[in-house]
Amino acid sequence: MKIDVSNVTYEQAKKRLKELRHLLHYHSYLYYVLNKPKISDYEYDRLFQELLALEKKFPSLITPDSPSQRVGAPPLKTFKTVHHRIPMLSLGNAFDDTDLMNFDKRVKRELSIPTVEYVTELKMDGLAVSIRYENGILVQGATRGDGTTGEDVTLNVRTIRNVPLKLFGDDIPPLIEVRGEVIMYKKDFEELNKERERKGESLFANPRNASAGSLRQLDSHITAERKLHMIAYGIGEVQGKMFKTQFEILQYLKKIGFRISPEAAICPDIEEVIKRCKYYTAHRNDYPFGADGVVVKVNSIELQNKLGATSHEPRWAIAYKFPPEEAETVVRDIIVQVGRTGTVTPVAIFEPVELEGSTVSRATLHNEDQVKKLDIRINDHIIVRKAGSVIPEVVRVLKEKRTGKEIPFEMPKRCPVCGGPLVRLPGEVAVRCINASCPAQVKERIIHFASRDAMDIDALGEKIINSLVDMKIISDYADLYYLKKEDLLKLERMGDKLATKIIKNIQESKNRKLANLIYALGIFQVGKYTSELLANKFKSIDAIRNASEEEIAEIEGIGPITAKSIRNFFSSEQNIKVIEKLRKAGVKMEEKIEKKGMPLKGEKFVFTGSLKDFTRSEAEELVKELGAEATETVTKKTTIVVVGEKPGKKYEKAKKLGIKIINEEEFKKLIGGKK
Repeated sequence: MKIDVSNVTYEQAKKRLKELRHLLHYHSYLYYVLNKPKISDYEYDRLFQELLALEKKFPSLITPDSPSQRVGAPPLKTFKTVHHRIPMLSLGNAFDDTDLMNFDKRVKRELSIPTVEYVTELKMDGLAVSIRYENGILVQGATRGDGTTGEDVTLNVRTIRNVPLKLFGDDIPPLIEVRGEVIMYKKDFEELNKERERKGESLFANPRNASAGSLRQLDSHITAERKLHMIAYGIGEVQGKMFKTQFEILQYLKKIGFRISPEAAICPDIEEVIKRCKYYTAHRNDYPFGADGVVVKVNSIELQNKLGATSHEPRWAIAYKFPPEEAETVVRDIIVQVGRTGTVTPVAIFEPVELEGSTVSRATLHNEDQVKKLDIRINDHIIVRKAGSVIPEVVRVLKEKRTGKEIPFEMPKRCPVCGGPLVRLPGEVAVRCINASCPAQVKERIIHFASRDAMDIDALGEKIINSLVDMKIISDYADLYYLKKEDLLKLERMGDKLATKIIKNIQESKNRKLANLIYALGIFQVGKYTSELLANKFKSIDAIRNASEEEIAEIEGIGPITAKSIRNFFSSEQNIKVIEKLRKAGVKMEEKIEKKGMPLKGEKFVFTGSLKDFTRSEAEELVKELGAEATETVTKKTTIVVVGEKPGKKYEKAKKLGIKIINEEEFKKLIGGKK
């Protein structure tokens, strides 16, 4: 709708904008807090469009409390930190009636009174926030963070429709800090995930994650698009106003423009609290938002102050957690899925059931051993629940309902994604696909390959790699060396300068040390230290490839399980094809060590404690250049232990074994002053 304000003067606009702000705040309060709208959505939109038109014509009349300021602001680079003057403490937990009774006994004992009045409120499943108002105007919004320090999310809080930009009514203190929970309704969560799925984006696990992710967006326009709500439950810092009870605080918050927990109730004693908790538990799925329990608070503020708090939680409040809901269903299939790091996980697919307000139809079985422990089979009747009210899990199998038609599960021998061999190492519960070019794990492998400690391809970040894989420009890490600048220029927001830099860095990485290449290959259980051991021993990729499992295991610091993992990697035809692509591209496959100038040849160094003039890695690199080995563990084969400040157990072990111990100054002399 178009509103004509062409003939409105400055003074007329000033007066009308004041009226419009009041009307829009009032009708938002009726709609979002009291749920009693007096005008239609069309009438509200017309008032809002008139406000926007006047503010566009007279931008100097825009105020911080204007409803127009909810639409979002330019993106931030990072969040500032906010110090909570009154800490936002967490709550202790109660899981049953006995825990609640014990809480009541402790409270009465510490207060020396026979009975205590409590308030019960639904425990919202969202993100805790603190919103600061000065003279009734919203000036700051912050997350709870660690309870003492949070993040400044003011711009995002402004976009939440039921958070008043200006407090409602006349009884407003000069300063008040309102605390509450930012949540997302279940239906809005489902719509958001459907939209993300349509766009090919990752899905939020639950409404709580969606709320937290939405409120912590650096771009407040994104937050404005998400349908967030805020439920107020208390007050932090306040000036010029006193309260006698928690229930009075809740009623005041509702009066000045906030939505509060539905069905918050005063309970004269703990017996009534237990009844209320049972009521909330029975009706937990009736609410439009997620709730994971009931918060029980001593009603009297005076008694709250007497009870005080520990460093972590108040002594006058406790959170009763809802027991997990369970449901019976039937297993229709057991499949396996391949994770980003190659781990193959069995997953139970079952008849859909309702659990805690959402429909679930699958649950991870974690690993092969867990499948055997549960003795779960296709066509079994099972009991499922949500672990931590979030992740579906199989609790038990109802074996008494078996008919003989149940089919046992067997872990496949080959990867369901790429067809490569699956390997389970001795002592491990995980089964893994070791194919370096497996589509299910290719992104993670390429990201690792390009990382600083591997091939160190600067400027080739995770987003660029993800785009290259998604657009099918590359399918394994060897393909990086066949990239052309025009391939990179196909990516969104890729300029000529950045593309040129990436190609240059890729070419330079061909000459990285052998140890870096070994680490970059992503062999399971082979980290930076093991890569160094392999490079020092074999001097080339081909030598490692041709080495037996026994030869690899003979290296000090490499055990039989790691040796088997290395042998498995180089036994894979797919992995050898990728290595040959690297060789063809010109990647250096061997380490050329100079035979002369090796004064420390035969020595085995261990470093412990902090060195003043070297980092640990710098010192280790120096002794390697001079022909020595550097290891992490002191053994009988260690010849020299270099001790810095605050040495650890390695120093004590070296003394017991009678190994030569030198300090940093002696080490400098030994290496001839190299740095």
